[in-house]
Amino acid sequence: MNLIQRTYLLLHVILLITASCTKSPVGESEQKGYVIQNVNVISMENDQVLAGQSVHIEGEKIAGIYPAENFHIPEGTTVIDGTGKYLMPGLSEMHAHIPVPKEDSTLVEETLFLYLSNGVTTIRGMLGDPFHLWLKDQVNNKGMLGPRIFTSGPSFSGNTVKTPGEAIARVLEQKEAGYDFLKLHPGIKREVFDALDSTAKAVDMEFSGHVSIDVGIQRALEAGYGTIDHLDGYVEGLVPVGAGVEPGDNGFFGFNFTDKVDESLIQGLVLSTINQGVWVVPTQSLLVRWTGPEDPESLGDQPEMKYMDKEVIGRWVQTKKDFQAAEGYDKEKAERFIAVRGKILKALSEAGAGLLLGSDAPQVFNVPGFSIQHELGAMAETGISNYEILKSGTVNPALYFGLEKDFGLVKKGYYADMILLEADPLANLANVREQAGVFVRGKWLTREYIESRLGEIARGHAR
Repeated sequence: MNLIQRTYLLLHVILLITASCTKSPVGESEQKGYVIQNVNVISMENDQVLAGQSVHIEGEKIAGIYPAENFHIPEGTTVIDGTGKYLMPGLSEMHAHIPVPKEDSTLVEETLFLYLSNGVTTIRGMLGDPFHLWLKDQVNNKGMLGPRIFTSGPSFSGNTVKTPGEAIARVLEQKEAGYDFLKLHPGIKREVFDALDSTAKAVDMEFSGHVSIDVGIQRALEAGYGTIDHLDGYVEGLVPVGAGVEPGDNGFFGFNFTDKVDESLIQGLVLSTINQGVWVVPTQSLLVRWTGPEDPESLGDQPEMKYMDKEVIGRWVQTKKDFQAAEGYDKEKAERFIAVRGKILKALSEAGAGLLLGSDAPQVFNVPGFSIQHELGAMAETGISNYEILKSGTVNPALYFGLEKDFGLVKKGYYADMILLEADPLANLANVREQAGVFVRGKWLTREYIESRLGEIARGHAR
């Protein structure tokens, strides 16, 4: 396909996405706001539940929160009965992936909706493309239906930046293009990373993602990554200097070094993380589902897999089979690996390090939106409190982006990005799955609408 053909295709896709994503989800374009009446509010300012409240939404924002018995419902508003229900802020998926359209807009529109269908109202795209800058503008500023978008540019890796000069030029290009941050993949050489680091700091551009072997966790922390994702480099950082290992033998996120770790080194890494102000996106569910001992076929048969292409699911199943068949793999080692990661995460949380909710979707057995539910469960398995886990997906992302007065709380003046739940998520994180509906910047997606749209997506992949 030549440049003219690709440009024509992209324009065609943009028109299709704009047409499909800007329609009112509930057919109430003329309504004059909403009131969620008599609802239990979890503002996330603290771990308390404020019972019997009326939450008034006008336009994209929360107009006020009042005791239900004292609130006069404005004429013309749509009333949502919140009796017995719980209202919390929408969640952020801090390690998301957004497709790039090839032949049509379907996959892009579906992916955005899958995030929304599980209450994910903000995403951070971790493998950017020029198309995502246009999409970000349409969603964030033009009213297109989708979660709020932050995006990296195309990633930096050992293949894409091989010299310091290439790294410098690429940083400057992405800064000029308007990407929110730089995404790092593995394989970057130390001298290249040093040039990237100094240039990014000079132009006030954060970088996040993987920690290359030649860089190592200590240099990564010293450089002040925006976020280190997947706990990349942390397991390797627990291997004593005298262990005599080859850094390149670490395996998948340090899996091969599982039995070499010295857990007494955890606190040192935690302290360095905090001192350097580095945030961590654990994607614990990705590692649990990818490296764990579960049967690949059973994971491929889970209900949410019907929202993905069958060929994709087949590749995921084979990827896990290959991992389990590799030399050095056994069930007990996998469980120890996951447990070590859990200890690191709990130590980070207890020390007050910044944790951000992210699952890496779509990725092996991680369906967009649905995978964030698995991430909540995987984080709970580490022993972190439910409130702190929910903070990692609400309050903390807003703090990370410097937008703590815009979203992340249920509070007057904040964007109406909220999830209405049937039961209390502070009591049990599994209750985050029990959604009565989702608000995304003041647009109300009912459970019925969500189920109907999910049904359409499933039928499209059943053919």
